[in-house]
Amino acid sequence: MDTSVMGVLALELAAGSVPATAALPQAQASSLLELLARDLGKLVPGATALELSLGAAHFDPAEVLRPGWPLHRRLDELRQRAPGREQGPRVIAFSADEQGNIPLPLVADAGLAGGQMRVLPFLLSGPAGIIDTLRDSFEEILLDRGMAGADTALLAQEAFSARIEHARYLTVHDLTAIMAMQYQNQGLQKLWPVIETALLAPDEEEWLDQPPEPLLRYAEGGVQIALLDPAAWQQRHAGQLPDDVEQLQRAYEYFQARQRQIAAVLEAHGIPVTFAYCDNRADVRESLKA
Repeated sequence: MDTSVMGVLALELAAGSVPATAALPQAQASSLLELLARDLGKLVPGATALELSLGAAHFDPAEVLRPGWPLHRRLDELRQRAPGREQGPRVIAFSADEQGNIPLPLVADAGLAGGQMRVLPFLLSGPAGIIDTLRDSFEEILLDRGMAGADTALLAQEAFSARIEHARYLTVHDLTAIMAMQYQNQGLQKLWPVIETALLAPDEEEWLDQPPEPLLRYAEGGVQIALLDPAAWQQRHAGQLPDDVEQLQRAYEYFQARQRQIAAVLEAHGIPVTFAYCDNRADVRESLKA
């Protein structure tokens, strides 16, 4: 049975640069794919024995890091339907059609555009025995020295009409580690264990219960955020709040804004969010379990 290594070509854009092209036409996609195959073959000996599939469209990293890995799953579905499966390892690029229309699996979320990193998903597929032998090599080599060739980066820059500072190959686990560091830099490190659980252990439960952060619970594939009225909020944060009425009001408004920010981050990762009203109880955790 075939299995796969899930990876991305990560394009780090220059400040203020926005790609003008969402997905490449077939000719450019095929040219980029040839360079990917060459680069990966040089980086990881044995990679040329695997089938390489590329989605020639760029996405926000959060669109890749979603429970069930839906973007790579769709890419695998396209790969399995493509002709030539009995002819040995293939290199396949999925791209815009001749009219410039982009097939649904390759349509990026417009609401997540504008980030400084854009990623193109790829799969390396083959028999489980070969993949198991090479998987550790991909994890170790790509993170440490997985820079794309200069001509690969130049072709991506010209094809997408964007200024690219760096182009490198990552497995999805490498990308997960990089995003964890980015979230730490953005003050979201306490939320990351919830996202990581949804990605890697979706059947488990995870809490964010670290005041002054909002209280939330991940379980059964979704997140519940405790919606606290002013009285319940003050009770939960007793001893940590200012005495001045105006400062107290601003603190509560900041808390509400933080809830909205966290909900937006979770939803970007494809994790459903609901707000659960929690009354003025001594233990609001019980409200999220009810």
